[in-house]
Amino acid sequence: MRRIFTMIAGTAIITYALACAALFEFQRSLLYYPQPRSKSEGSTLLTLPVGAATVHVSTHPHAGTAALLYFGGNAEDVSRDVPDLVEAFPDRAIYALHYPGYGGSSGSPSEQAIFAESLALFDRVYAEHQDIVVIGRSLGTGAAVWVANQRPVARLVLVTPFDSLGDVAAAQYPFFPVRWLLRDKFESWRYAPQVTAPTRIVVAGADELVPRSSSDRLRTRFHKGVSSYVVVPRVGHNNIQDSAEYWPLLKGD
Repeated sequence: MRRIFTMIAGTAIITYALACAALFEFQRSLLYYPQPRSKSEGSTLLTLPVGAATVHVSTHPHAGTAALLYFGGNAEDVSRDVPDLVEAFPDRAIYALHYPGYGGSSGSPSEQAIFAESLALFDRVYAEHQDIVVIGRSLGTGAAVWVANQRPVARLVLVTPFDSLGDVAAAQYPFFPVRWLLRDKFESWRYAPQVTAPTRIVVAGADELVPRSSSDRLRTRFHKGVSSYVVVPRVGHNNIQDSAEYWPLLKGD
């Protein structure tokens, strides 16, 4: 009996170890879902060289000092957001970044690549527009906090944000040590304390992906008076934009 139990336990341990190895190996395919770029009316394509990579940015030009940078979610075609962003922010030039592997951008997505290309986009835009609002949604909040920690952002908006990607992964895979397995951690808690731009955090009241506790913790990372926190009731992670409150909150109304 002891031998049988030992064999069963050994098989279970090996199976669990193999599952952990599979999660580690294929984690980026579980995190990133690159989308093709749509042919949205009213937007043009900016091609931005970043090292050996070629980054695509869906844009809507506007003269003046004001601009907006948008960093979307992990399965988002940000070109589709441009018309709504133009309507909500008619006095700003719009720049929506296609992550590596998304929308025709070269390379493969990773935290390092997304951070590098987000900063490169900010620097490119800042050469023409010195009043820059940065909006990040879901995965894009990690990029947005990083940029605001590194550059002179005028205002920061975080939609359905997390304290770290590990919080989201742990909620999705509670029986695995995913915090130790993650390659791309997007630890916004590390960078939020250095952000001085006025920040609005917009949370979905029925978010099924990002734990409320994670968004709550992120709120505490900013220095007092920097951030405001709003919960939009009865909406989920992927349909928060359908709320009548959504665009006024992003605009700062």
